[in-house]
Amino acid sequence: MTDAILRPRRSVLYMPGANERALEKAKTLPTDALILDLEDSVAPDAKPEARKRVAAAAASGEYGYREVAVRVNSPGTPWHEDDLRAAAEAGPDAVVVPKVDSAATVHAVERALEAAGAPDHTAIWAMVETPRAMLDARAVAAASERLRVLVMGTNDLAKELHAEHVPGRAPLLTGLSLALLGAREAGKVILDGVYNDVTDESGFEAECVQGRRFGFDGKTLIHPRQVEVCNRVFAPSPEEADKARRIIEAFEEAVAEGRGVVTVDGRMIENLHVDDARRVLALAEAVSGR
Repeated sequence: MTDAILRPRRSVLYMPGANERALEKAKTLPTDALILDLEDSVAPDAKPEARKRVAAAAASGEYGYREVAVRVNSPGTPWHEDDLRAAAEAGPDAVVVPKVDSAATVHAVERALEAAGAPDHTAIWAMVETPRAMLDARAVAAASERLRVLVMGTNDLAKELHAEHVPGRAPLLTGLSLALLGAREAGKVILDGVYNDVTDESGFEAECVQGRRFGFDGKTLIHPRQVEVCNRVFAPSPEEADKARRIIEAFEEAVAEGRGVVTVDGRMIENLHVDDARRVLALAEAVSGR
């Protein structure tokens, strides 16, 4: 269990970089992480000013416990290189890079950040949102130690697949699974994609539950009203935390007594269950003060 995995990233909220009021409001929201956006939410003629505003916000140190990431424009756009330089100088927790579909893209971003003087703590979060990215998720995730998080771009993936947005996300399940496999094989964090209908609270909660059951560490969000539900779903419940404690205690007691068989609530416990219990308990403790 690494710090990167145990740091809570239940709710990761996109905030438009051109909107000064939104950047200010973000300081009060109970989200685990923020993505200050220079891409989709910013019109082309507003991008230079938004870049300055986001860089200042990211460097301000005024967001408390919240992890602060900057989403730059994608490689190949006229703004990408300037965005990377500004982000490197600001030194946020992470730089979110759209349209990452190969290890070569990760390497190019890493070289650009280092050339611009990005501090060691500034991670790369790679957005995987194309068929190629799904098929090469393992190579992308393993491309660099600086790359610590994969972010699902489910809207773009659906567009590339000519797929419909339907409850249960059946058209996307193969891609979601491939990305999860790649992330976990490389020991990286992975975040689920956004839910587009901010008025559909039951549908949103159902998708959060699905994402957690799949194994995602959290979910990216497009509206502050989604934060509370997301935090609840992706955090261990009190019952889950209590069971994790009992599993650990029972296992440690059995080891001390030289017993080879351990059961909790009638179920046999093995090392893998203890490892998972320790992860659950560590996450519960990490979120308890937020």
